[in-house]
Amino acid sequence: MIRRIYHPLEKHLQPGRVLVIYGPRRVGKTTLVQELLSRTTLKYRSDIGDDLPTANILGSRDVKRILQHVENLELYVIDEAQLIPGIGMGLKILADQRPDLKIIATGSSSFSLSQNIGEPLVGRKKTLTLYPVSQQELLPTYLNKADLRSHLEEFLIYGSYPSVVTTTTLETKRDYLDELTGSYLLQDILTLEQIKSSATLVNLLKLLAFQVGSEVSLNELANQLNINVRTVGRYLDLLEKSFVIAKLSPFGRNLRSEVTQKSKYYFLDNGVRNSIISQFNSLDMRNDVGQLWENFLFVERLKRRSYTPIRNQTYFWRTYQGNEIDFLEEGDGAMVGYEAKWSTSAQPKAPKSWLEAYPEAIFEVVNPDNYLDFVTNTTQDTI
Repeated sequence: MIRRIYHPLEKHLQPGRVLVIYGPRRVGKTTLVQELLSRTTLKYRSDIGDDLPTANILGSRDVKRILQHVENLELYVIDEAQLIPGIGMGLKILADQRPDLKIIATGSSSFSLSQNIGEPLVGRKKTLTLYPVSQQELLPTYLNKADLRSHLEEFLIYGSYPSVVTTTTLETKRDYLDELTGSYLLQDILTLEQIKSSATLVNLLKLLAFQVGSEVSLNELANQLNINVRTVGRYLDLLEKSFVIAKLSPFGRNLRSEVTQKSKYYFLDNGVRNSIISQFNSLDMRNDVGQLWENFLFVERLKRRSYTPIRNQTYFWRTYQGNEIDFLEEGDGAMVGYEAKWSTSAQPKAPKSWLEAYPEAIFEVVNPDNYLDFVTNTTQDTI
């Protein structure tokens, strides 16, 4: 059994503050909560957002009805809270009127849920984000680091959703990912944002899948999809806030030649990316290994930054002359550039123009031999 990073969940519960757990669908939020409920001695109630009577009560703003719903309870859980219009005010009433009550709200769309609860719950919530299983979480389930590294190709191709990493056959992994991308991936966007057809979103994701690690032009995407640029921007924002993709912005400060307009987009899971383009071939039969490696490192580092207090910002760096650094992290006056290389024999050097512009910066290469130091907290960070 894989112990998730927020286990035990009890340590995050505080009376008078709502514990909000975000994350993609099927990532394990409900399982994490159910594990808590299975061992708690607290008197609790667990509801789900698509239950109409529950939605009518919590979205009513009727203080009496809402308080009656949780009368005598010590713990209240509402799963898929983003499905309830006005859930923020309902949770605010609970937090204000029942400061002794411990409350958990989960959601698979940060766009809808954060909009609903952001202002009402200012100062009254603690937020956790749960991602597909991280290398940090997987490490204790393997014999040692070498054992975990020996499965690296599998993670690059199939990703790390809980049901994927616990399934042994490759065919079952593929079937699960195809079901996930076909039935669940875009469900929140289509339901909550009233987008009638998923075809354009799927085509957009396919285009992004082939551009992992490259700067993305919204104008080019708009032309290829035959929609306007504003709609492309809106769709990208929705996909990001529904935990399908993540945006990486460019860094520029000292040089006129630094590219600062276009961003890059990565997928929150390699398996989802490969399912979207129907590509599960082994690494020796692919021409996109570099993209897979860069996407994997980006999202694993994202998980680490979310789960541990790394106080920095991440960017990429590029000049119009083609000089580039994959990931640049800046924090507390320090700057580190990281270059993702699948080949362990490659020893690239930092671009001269970057070293001249930022002479105090550090440059490191991340490859399969040392990547665990980059994505787990088994060593101290440079920053």
